[in-house]
Amino acid sequence: MNFTYILIPLVILLAFLSASFKKADVLKEFTEGAGVGLKTALNIAPTLIILMTAVSMLKASGALSLITELVSPLAKLLNIPRELIPFNILKLFSGSGSVALLEDIFKTYGADSFIGRVASVTAASTETVFYTISLYYGAVNITKTRHSVLCALIASIIGFIVSPILVSLFF
Repeated sequence: MNFTYILIPLVILLAFLSASFKKADVLKEFTEGAGVGLKTALNIAPTLIILMTAVSMLKASGALSLITELVSPLAKLLNIPRELIPFNILKLFSGSGSVALLEDIFKTYGADSFIGRVASVTAASTETVFYTISLYYGAVNITKTRHSVLCALIASIIGFIVSPILVSLFF
């Protein structure tokens, strides 16, 4: 039997045993935690709806294709495969959207192709910047992001640039 099948029930059991040992009111603590979780979900829902709508509009309007055309010369200079530009752009906004594009890349070019490997390294080494910042900052009601967005974008762009280099070096 696989250990992972019993891991979650084991963690839950240990949490209840620990709470019982500390003589905590487990039901009260659980319901308070669930209430906080629901409030958090309600706080971030508008931000997530706006972000998902914006991503859908970006894809449906053809703006993604236009941006790809505009960025292609720079991507070629940086040895970033043109086929990955939509993936890289969408990765900044939507994890599920970029995973869908990643799956298409694997189907079209193969997971072991240069493009597939670069996409894999990029997916693993970059973040969905706008989704993550809106989700976490929205959850704790931070409205001034200061330098967070800029730093996260720089880190992701470095990931986009370095991924083809690493794939070339290791494969």
